[in-house]
Amino acid sequence: MALTYGSYLRIHELLTLQTPVSEGPEHDEMLFIVIHQVYELWFKQQLHEADQAHAQLIGGHESGAAATLRRMRTILKTMVAQIDVLETMTPVQFLSFRKFLENSSGFQSWQFRALEFALGKKSERFIAMHADGSPERAMLDARYRAPTLWDAFAHHLRARGLDVPASVMNRDLIQPVAADPAMQDLLLNLYRTRGDLRSLCEILVDLDEGIQEWRYRHVKMVERTIGFKTGTGGSAGAEYLRSTLFQPLFPDLWAIRSQL
Repeated sequence: MALTYGSYLRIHELLTLQTPVSEGPEHDEMLFIVIHQVYELWFKQQLHEADQAHAQLIGGHESGAAATLRRMRTILKTMVAQIDVLETMTPVQFLSFRKFLENSSGFQSWQFRALEFALGKKSERFIAMHADGSPERAMLDARYRAPTLWDAFAHHLRARGLDVPASVMNRDLIQPVAADPAMQDLLLNLYRTRGDLRSLCEILVDLDEGIQEWRYRHVKMVERTIGFKTGTGGSAGAEYLRSTLFQPLFPDLWAIRSQL
């Protein structure tokens, strides 16, 4: 059989995956499902791109890495824009089917946690949320122990002849990326003398800002929909999401702003 649009993209299978659980079902549950399934597809793509950017940096392909990072930033803009669609659903409309969600929660998205790990925001507690031996736990555990995008960036700087501090090159990979005064000194000099590498740094800042924008819009959407109630699945809801705001992935690139 000849390959068609439908068979290549497996459209028939795709369209069977939206299965509301509410009685009726409630009209707005379909929107809720579609939006979140699309987010999971974007998370998959972002992981795909993050791995590519990592490999390009390690391999010295700076222009390719820059292009990949720009793509990730553009995808983030699309992800943020989708919140506008979700916010067309009023609190009353969401409450019409919320009880049917039982213990499910976006807090359980292992792909988003994997993306956080890949970008340098690591926490072992998110691994423990998934059962021993499950594919989700195995994926998160591998990401938890692997070098981050920041580590690949540091290796690229060293390959370009910069004296990257040993505290960065030999850091504990299971720890989240943290501010490093010696790295900030290097970056300050880089910004003043290496215009080529400065551009790459600014692309990383763009990506970091995009993640922070996503977090902010997410928390405001949750507040708008359920206020400060407990989140679905018993999560802390907006209270937890607020605690994630204004925590940069690449703190050194932000710390140097006041010293330039």
